Amino acid sequence: MAPQPAATHGRASSLGLPARPLGAVGAVSRRALDPRSWGRVRLAADLVVLYLASSAALFALQTVDHTWTNRWLAATFPLAVAGLMRTRRSPDERLNANLLDIAAHVLGVVSLAAMLGIALESILGAERPLELPLRLWLFGCVYLGIVRVMLHVIRTQALRSPAFSVPTLIVGAGVIGTHLVRRLAGETRYGLRPVGFLDANPLPNVHPDDPTLPVLGSPDDLPDAIARTGARHVILAFSAEPDHVLVARVRECEALGVGVSLVPRLYEAINERTTLDHVGGLPLLTLHPVDPRGWQFAIKHGLDRGIALVTLLLASPIMVAIAAAVKLSSPGPILFRQRRVGRDLHSFDVLKFRTMRQPADRVEAFVLREGLAPGGVEGDDRRTPIGRLLRELSLDELPQLFNVVRGDMSLVGPRPERLEFAQQFAQDVARYDDRHRVKSGITGWAQVHGLRGQTSIADRVEWDNYYIQNWSLRLDFRILAMTIAEVLRFREPA
Repeated sequence: MAPQPAATHGRASSLGLPARPLGAVGAVSRRALDPRSWGRVRLAADLVVLYLASSAALFALQTVDHTWTNRWLAATFPLAVAGLMRTRRSPDERLNANLLDIAAHVLGVVSLAAMLGIALESILGAERPLELPLRLWLFGCVYLGIVRVMLHVIRTQALRSPAFSVPTLIVGAGVIGTHLVRRLAGETRYGLRPVGFLDANPLPNVHPDDPTLPVLGSPDDLPDAIARTGARHVILAFSAEPDHVLVARVRECEALGVGVSLVPRLYEAINERTTLDHVGGLPLLTLHPVDPRGWQFAIKHGLDRGIALVTLLLASPIMVAIAAAVKLSSPGPILFRQRRVGRDLHSFDVLKFRTMRQPADRVEAFVLREGLAPGGVEGDDRRTPIGRLLRELSLDELPQLFNVVRGDMSLVGPRPERLEFAQQFAQDVARYDDRHRVKSGITGWAQVHGLRGQTSIADRVEWDNYYIQNWSLRLDFRILAMTIAEVLRFREPA
């Protein structure tokens, strides 16, 4: 079957693709930082920096005559670390890699190699079996950690450029395929640049704001579409094609050296705790859902209250100064109270430092635009000078620590919403009420991804539900670290 032109499927390219023949993209794809090429670069960098670390550790012994066991350990330690690094997938190979995971991976691998070194030194009868391995551990962690972080930052920045991103075909031009394209086009950090759909029966684009791509034919036209676009990755979204047809397409991608990903069925129920097993040759995914009423969340809430109480004590001088500044800057109360909805639809008064002047006698009602969440400046901008500064530094949120100590809120969780808006969104947005399974938070996964103020409510719900499904204390601490980074960049909170 010959590939169908995009016009016959009612699709048009509107992702800002270069105005040149699709075949020209193949020249760009050869410059892409594909995982195989990048793996070789990373291995070479690892070995170089590890041998530098070994040399520095050996020099730091401050001994003129190094024993043969020391020289042997310094020579083999880099090889051991490099080998252990490749025994399992590194976090920086994932689409959503982050610096904390990379640092933890380096620390774990180097620590294991150092322990092996201590054991071998003891077996070989070294006089001081701890001396060199501990130095190798210290220098290895520092040197390798810095280089891995630098490589991650360099690659992430490079993949944001169309010249280095990976051209990607999407099999399935339905709701999920279009949503996937919107995410990849809006967040270039993933490094996957959509170049076309493959679908025998594509759905019409009913939402004008959704990105569109040309439909290059049916899944049967995959080899030709890869040749025309220079695609180096294929993502299987939902389509009407039977599974045996899609399996055949996966085999074609493997033969062509093209990477393949897929969106699994029941993806709403899958989280990072999901495990892969096999019954004979049949893969079996076992779901391990998060229980918001389990003992893990009891620990989370205990830590929340403890951290909030300590933070209140430490921040009390700052809060007293802010309260005085708010009182002196304009007439009105120091604290702003607003009724919000939290866990299990429990309502409570959320506390903030007042950042606005009192409204005039006649105030026009605020009308929320369709598809957006409330927040930020609603209607007339009545922020006081001190209020503007408090919002930029997120200091107006400090009184919510009292909400956390009282148990109404958590440090991390979905932002609480006003009752009238919560009722409206529950009717208009799929899975909105799912976010009420946990306590509301001062900060959240959606907020650290830029969803503050009047931004898409559907996107907020997606990120909030991701947080709940994949919750862990590690994720909470990561969000808190990202929040501090956002505050230091003077980002206005929701």
